[in-house]
This record gives sequence, C-alpha cells and structure tokens, in this order.
Amino acid sequence: MRNRRAALAAIAGTASVALTMSACGGENSTGSSKGGTIGIAMPTQASERWITDGKSVVKDLQANGYKTKLVYGENDPATQVSQIENLITQGVSALIIAAIDNKSLDKVLQQAADADIPVISYDRLILGTKNVTYYASFDNEQVGRLQARFIIDKLGLEHGKGPFNIELFAGSSDDNNTKYFFSGALHLLQPFLDSKQLVVQSGQTALNQVTTLRWDGATAQKRMNGILATSYKTKQVDAVLSPYDGISIGVLAALRSDDYGSISKPLPVITGQDAELASVKSIIAGQQAQTVYKDSRLLADVAANMVDDVLNKRKPQLNDTRTYDNGAKVVPAYLLQPISVDKTNYDSVLVAGGYYTDAELK
Repeated sequence: MRNRRAALAAIAGTASVALTMSACGGENSTGSSKGGTIGIAMPTQASERWITDGKSVVKDLQANGYKTKLVYGENDPATQVSQIENLITQGVSALIIAAIDNKSLDKVLQQAADADIPVISYDRLILGTKNVTYYASFDNEQVGRLQARFIIDKLGLEHGKGPFNIELFAGSSDDNNTKYFFSGALHLLQPFLDSKQLVVQSGQTALNQVTTLRWDGATAQKRMNGILATSYKTKQVDAVLSPYDGISIGVLAALRSDDYGSISKPLPVITGQDAELASVKSIIAGQQAQTVYKDSRLLADVAANMVDDVLNKRKPQLNDTRTYDNGAKVVPAYLLQPISVDKTNYDSVLVAGGYYTDAELK
C-alpha cells in the first residue's frame, strides 16, 4: 500500500483543490482540530432527513474533538465522487458517506484506501468495494415489516376482511436499502396477495417495476397518476405501500387530483418512512396514515463513535457481522431499530422524544 503522503499527492493531480458553497452542494468546515478532520458526504439537501443527519453527524464528531467537512452531492453521483476526491486531497482522517449511487464509488474509495482513510458507509450500504470499513444503519427489513404490519392491521386482513386494492412503491434502484425495505414488506404482505385479499390492479408487483429513482416524489406522483388512469377507472385504491415520506407526498398529490379525500373516495392507507415534518403534519391531518421513524440523532452518534474507535485503534460496537454483503466483502454493521409512528403515538414518540416540538407540528 502506498503511504498516505504519496497517495494524497497523486490524487491532488486529478482532483480540484477545494470545494465551494454552491447549488450543487457545499462544504461546511467547522470544529476543533484536536482529533483531525472527518469528511462527511451526504446525498442531498432537498430532503429534510439528510439535512438533519448532516447536522447531527457534525455535532457528534465535534463533541469528540474532530473538525468536520460536510458536503452534499444534490443527488448527482458524479458530484459526490468529485466531492469525495476533494476531501481525500484535503487530507481528511476518515470519511462518512451516505451514497447517492452505491455502485459508483469503487475508484474513489480505492483512492481513500491508498491514503489509509477509513470509510464508514452511512445508512446506505456502498456496494462492490472492499474499501468500506463499517456500516451504520437501521434494521432495513424491519422498516418494511413495520409498513406492512400497519397496512395489515388497518385493513383487518388477519380478521379475513377484503379484498382490498393495493399499489406498491419502492425506493431508488441504486440504493441497496430498497431491496431490504421491499422484501421486508413483501414477507408479510405476500400471503394476502396470494389469497387475493390484497389485489394489485396495476399488476406491478416486481421490484424492478415499482422502484422510484432517487426516491423522488414527483416521479412517484407521475407513476401514481398513470396507475389511476389505467387501472382504477371503476375501482378505488385502498392502500399504498410507500417506502419513504417524499414518495408518499407525491402519491398523495396524485390521489387528490383524482378526487381522493372526498366523501365518496376516502384516501387509502398510505405508509412512509423518515418522519419528515410535512408527513407528520399530514398524518396529524388524517392524510398520510403512517411513517417509520428512524432517529437520525442515534445513527449519527453510532457513525461518529465508529470513526473515533477506528482512528483510536479500537473495535467499534457491532451487532451484525453476517447480513450486509456488498459483493466484495461482508461489511460489519451496527443496526438501530426503527419505530412505527401514526396518529395515535406521534406525540409520545416524536414530541416526548424531543425530535419535534408541539409548535413545529402546528
């Protein structure tokens, strides 16, 4: 392995020298230099969730005595690769990366490895490279199971009720978490699909038919509009499996444009994930039915502690060393548990837990 000084010099010849604040994602460098500088690459500022994660990671790293450089790739894989190259050139001690495209980072992570820079894969597992040190995330299959369980209970499927019409949405095809969310949900929903208690009128049930590139709400809205126009001229949607709040908002917009939410066409049961403010307000208003809360403050703490442990030659706390095979290695992981949130418990979970205040939810 080349030494760190030589590797950084080689990379500097191909990467731009500095990052600037811009619409394509900026750099925020803060904190004490006592423990070195940690580079944090987040996907986008278009999602409230990633803004919260970025702030939380910075806060926890600073509390551990590190400086931080936080960048956002604005959902452009090439931008994120360039940002990571720049962080390596600037000599960061470690990288925390929430990948935009989890298959696009092999070459740049080889540069990190050549420079002896450890990499924490944050929430989204980076695929196809051995140069991922650890993975910090939530139990992704459990997220899908919580969404499915809510639909099952809300519709009374285990009490023999039905048939009901359901449409399925999944996350981005380039996000490894997508398959885990979807398989977790389908594990519980499949028996009811097989028995015809649940019917997908569009016929779109395979993962490659229901993904939503970049988790984009407008893309989900367009697909839902098409489904309503072709498959629900004389029928009504009773449930929508949505994996993420931004997708749920897009689905809701399509449904409202087709007169759902009226007395004659009640809104279907719609799930979500991330407890974003707009969706929690939607739940309180009786529109979106459920979301899966993943406390990003806890995830940030796990990732920050992983970095601190690695840089201080300690083995971090892990609870999964078998599940997350990225195609090049099994990445040791620490997984947190998500929580299902709906109108009945948002106050006790989100407000009492200090995630939101009552004033924010008004």
